[in-house]
Amino acid sequence: MTNIRLINLFIAALFCALNASAASLPKKKYPGGKCYIWRYTLEDKRESSYTLDRPQRWLSHKSIERRHKQGLPLDSTDLPVSSGYLKAIEHMIADANRSTKRSQTESMIIGTSRWNNTVLVRSADTTFLRRLGEQAYVKRSEMVWEAPDSIERMIKIKANYNFNSWDSLKGVPYGHGREQIEMLNGHRLHNIGFRGKGITIAVLDGGFQNCNCIPTFQHANISGIKDFVYPNSPSFYQETDHGTKVLSTMAANEPEVLIGTAPDAHYWLLRCEDQETEQPVEEDYWAMAAEFADSLGADIVTSSLGYNEYDNRPGYYRQRDLDGHTALISRTASMLAQKGMVLVNSAGNSGMGPWKKITFPADADNSLTVGALNQQRVNAPFSGVGPTQDQRVKPDLMALGSPACLISGRGAVIRDMGTSFSTPIVAGLVACLWQALPGKNALEIIQLIREQSDAYDKPDNVYGFGVPNFWRAYMIGRLTNDK
Repeated sequence: MTNIRLINLFIAALFCALNASAASLPKKKYPGGKCYIWRYTLEDKRESSYTLDRPQRWLSHKSIERRHKQGLPLDSTDLPVSSGYLKAIEHMIADANRSTKRSQTESMIIGTSRWNNTVLVRSADTTFLRRLGEQAYVKRSEMVWEAPDSIERMIKIKANYNFNSWDSLKGVPYGHGREQIEMLNGHRLHNIGFRGKGITIAVLDGGFQNCNCIPTFQHANISGIKDFVYPNSPSFYQETDHGTKVLSTMAANEPEVLIGTAPDAHYWLLRCEDQETEQPVEEDYWAMAAEFADSLGADIVTSSLGYNEYDNRPGYYRQRDLDGHTALISRTASMLAQKGMVLVNSAGNSGMGPWKKITFPADADNSLTVGALNQQRVNAPFSGVGPTQDQRVKPDLMALGSPACLISGRGAVIRDMGTSFSTPIVAGLVACLWQALPGKNALEIIQLIREQSDAYDKPDNVYGFGVPNFWRAYMIGRLTNDK
């Protein structure tokens, strides 16, 4: 009891410190004035110039091959949003902009989702936005973002180019990351050469501070970056370091300091979390990032993001909505396995608050939701619990996250707490396992990992199926391949 109370007090003090720090940052008036983003769900995909027999027009060769290898056919959700409807919207926008005062922000399309058949439109003119929602080809419309009055001024953070002498653990190859990989028996996959080579992981996060200059990442296989947040950051690598920490648990390769769980994998860094506000449009950004990951041929999506409440929108979601399909973000997440990808998503850190449960999209079907354990393999009190509204086991897995060893945006070795970090630790080992068992499809990999977790026969709402054993998953998976 004493240890749990101490942990609770520590977490509460940490959250208070973070909130106090955020409150003290300098502010500036939101650039461009008051404007809004509305989401329009279209009726269908008629009047389109795209056809399912020519997917190479919008999907990469790697994406098409991934589906072909897993026997997954294309369907109507894969088709881009109707080019005919987009042209109609663009004509309406052009007419609206011609009558707009120069002091106002011009209207424009800022994104689409082919899986959800939606379009995002930004404008300062709410009359125009409502009129657009009345068009025959629009099924539903909703305001999903409102410009804040002010935002924080960006403060550039310099990175360290060398580790401190005490960061090195002589004679310990994995350095400070030893416990988090050994808890999952993943080091044994590394020992026989499976370190994620040939696997592409898309990291969906809010920022990757200094990943372009921290020496640790200079030798990582970072294939590319993309920003889905409106407006795009003027300095992609100076946003929050949350994604930097996440990436380090997988991609770091610093012997005796920190070796991540998939140092040989390839990574795409996709920014889809807006740090300035918490609004429903972030679900759209996440969906656009997930679809982009699909189109470039990613094998795994790791996401340490979760939502359950939004600014000035009390009651937007209820716990009964945790069914994997009500929230746009969860509905999108539930489609990843159908496209041949494995989603590894954090359970969320709401366990100590009034919500307590997992957050969206941790309720997604056919995904691996990860909670956090402490070093004694006891669940962290902040880790979100299940089950889903339709009584599926959640979280699926547990891993070290209270605390985990990471590299911060300053390039320093630190320990931090959250399901945000237990999640990529697992995602990296999913990459290693899939490298070792390339004949498996996404659903088979997901089920294999669940089945080789230590509570598979007696899952509950706190630990899910328990702690996965990736070495045993490999051994069992290899046996089934040989049959």
